[in-house]
This record gives sequence, C-alpha cells and structure tokens, in this order.
Amino acid sequence: MRIGLIGTGRIGTLHARTLSAHPEVTELVVTDADALRAVEVASALDATSVPTVADLFALDIHAVVIASATASHAELIRTAAACGLPAFCEKPIALGPEGTRTALAAVEEAGTLLQIGFMRRFDAGYLAAREAVRTGRLGRLHTVRAVTSDPAPPPAAYLPDSGGLYRDCLVHDFDAIRWVTGREIVSVYAAGSAAGPAMFAQAGDVDTAAALLTLDDGTLCTATATRMNGAGYDVRMELAGEADQLAVGLDARAPITSLEPAAGPAPERPWPGFLDRFSPAYEAELAAFVRVLRGEIPNPCDGHEALRALLVAEACERSRALDAPVSVTEPAGALPGGEAQPTSA
Repeated sequence: MRIGLIGTGRIGTLHARTLSAHPEVTELVVTDADALRAVEVASALDATSVPTVADLFALDIHAVVIASATASHAELIRTAAACGLPAFCEKPIALGPEGTRTALAAVEEAGTLLQIGFMRRFDAGYLAAREAVRTGRLGRLHTVRAVTSDPAPPPAAYLPDSGGLYRDCLVHDFDAIRWVTGREIVSVYAAGSAAGPAMFAQAGDVDTAAALLTLDDGTLCTATATRMNGAGYDVRMELAGEADQLAVGLDARAPITSLEPAAGPAPERPWPGFLDRFSPAYEAELAAFVRVLRGEIPNPCDGHEALRALLVAEACERSRALDAPVSVTEPAGALPGGEAQPTSA
C-alpha cells in the first residue's frame, strides 16, 4: 500500500522509518512545511517527497499519517475525510473540544477511519497492567498513581501553542488511566505551579501539575507531571488493589534512586526522552494501523478516545482556575472569557 506522511519532525521521522521498513508499505510519500527536511528524510529512506500537503492529497494514496504541528491536525483530518482516506493522527485532534468534535463529525459523515496516537496503549508495561486489572489479579483496584516527568523544558516558543501541561502532557496519563482500568474519570481536583522558568507563567502555563481523579466506580487516582525532572524522563503507573500492587515503568532505566541501604545504585542510563522510552510502542501503533487498514483488527484508538481524554484535561484547567474539584461531564455557568464552567463535585 501507498501511505502519505505529513510532518517530518522528531515523531514524524520515527514514523517515516517505521513505515518505510514495513513489508506492507510499498511506497511512502512524505511532506513537511520545511520542504528541505522532507527531502532529506525521504532520501535517507528511499521514500518520495512532495512539496506541499495539497500535492500529497492529489496522489493516489491509501491512507495518511499526520505528525505535523498540533494546530494543523484538525484541518488535515477533515481533508483526509473529504478525500475518503483513513488517517492516523498524533494527539491531539485539536486543543479544544469544539475543534475536536468538528473534526470527528467530518470523519463520521465521510464514513472514514481515524486512529489516534496514544502510544502508551501499545507499550508492553501498560498492556500488562490492563491485563492484570481485567483478569482480577489485583482484586478490587483502589488506587492508581500516574507520573509523567520530562527531563528538561521545551523551548519557550513551544508553550503558547502547546495547550498547556494538562492537554499536552498529562492527557497521555488520562487516556492510560481510562484504558488500563476500563473506567471513566468523572471528577478532578487539579493544581499547578509555575515556580520554575518565567516562560511558563508568561505563557499562562505551569511547569508542574498534580490532579486527584475519581473514577466512576470510586477508585482514586493521582496524576502528576513536570517539565523539570533533571534526573531523566520518568513515566510510571502504579496500581494498588486489595490483592496485589503492580508498577509500570519501574525498570533499570527509570530515573529514580532509592535511598534504602539494601537498594541498588542509581540507574547508569536513565531514559533521556520519550522517543527512547516509547520507541517500540510508536512502532507497534503504526503496525496496528496497517493491520486496521487491511481489515485484520478493529480500530484500537478512535477519535472519541481523544475527546474523552481532552475533556479530562479541560476539567483540570478549570479546576486549577477555580481551586476546587469539578465534574468532567456536567458543565454549568461560565468562567471569564466565556469558557464553560463545570459544577463543583
């Protein structure tokens, strides 16, 4: 099959390598806002490059993979739908619920397929955690703790268009919690700190955040994130039940050192970033996309999953502004600027 790829940045280049090596992909066509970068990626992989997105959509391709800048995702999804093309898109669909719903409506009206890139669903540890919960190994699950810590902040120019720490970073944890537990997040109580570099406060963002999440069966979850974890890239999930307790991401490269006398030494090679930590998962999600295209498996992560995770992130932003717990699903009233305000939970 002939697949088009839009975006050849860090994730896009990884996707290009994965797709070009896949035995079912006979030709890969890439494009990027930086045309020279697209040419360089294509040349290194024996792929084809085209100057513009319009040129790519004008070709006879079977599907499109969207790994471009966040602000372009919704429009590209709508264009793919209008062309009758299945699409894989990195999260998010859009930075707000309305833009997300509009793109999803276009997909539904066209009757096309959209798979969203929540790569943790394809990570071996998260897969095992989901299986443990579903098979009852933990007994009654009562507590979930999720951690996402970046080793260094992004460039200042990235922050204003990122959507903020809840939408850009913690949204992965919100999706993972929903997917692993099989439950919905119904209320949140979130806080954030911008005590680090001034660029976060200037962008209206925070560099560190924490949220208490309540699931629809009463299970309590905490989700924390920071852009300032100098020890390395740390992504973990702990699941505690009445029968057992398990952890995802607690391996020899987890950037955390125990101070207990009997514990081992600090990790020699802590994870430096998300591409290293989740490279196999990124490859697996695209392999799944190809299998979906071939009709071998159902869509493992459709666009509505992205909307549900985004609504949790939106609720966290509102909770932080109100300094109060809020419901994810029951909007009422308005915040300054016209945003919907949820009922206190």
